[in-house]
Amino acid sequence: MPRLYPQVRPQAHYPRSLSVLAAAKDLNPGLETKSGLMVGLGESDEEVFQVMADLRAVGCDLLTVGQYLRPSREEVPVKRYCAPEQFIPFVEPGRELGFRHVEAGPLVRSSYRAAQQAVSLAP
Repeated sequence: MPRLYPQVRPQAHYPRSLSVLAAAKDLNPGLETKSGLMVGLGESDEEVFQVMADLRAVGCDLLTVGQYLRPSREEVPVKRYCAPEQFIPFVEPGRELGFRHVEAGPLVRSSYRAAQQAVSLAP
């Protein structure tokens, strides 16, 4: 979420992150691009949906949405833990936006079910 970048990813820049995905598509339009979101950092569902729309606007094909888990005490604390059913509202809207595959759940990470995603996308 762009609003949270300064706290969560201080060395990153949201527009640059999107431009990397866009550049990958420009270089190889057939390339499947993927991004992942972590929730539980103080974002609203509306912010998640906006990021999903931003990702689709640059041609991102695959999306994962998972629960942020604080890796150490030095990292940003978790603001909320989301129940499994709180991830369901991201799946269908993601598909409606045009993502070819959406995985969402508390334990979902960027590589979650990657093999199944690849098989489901094969021509």
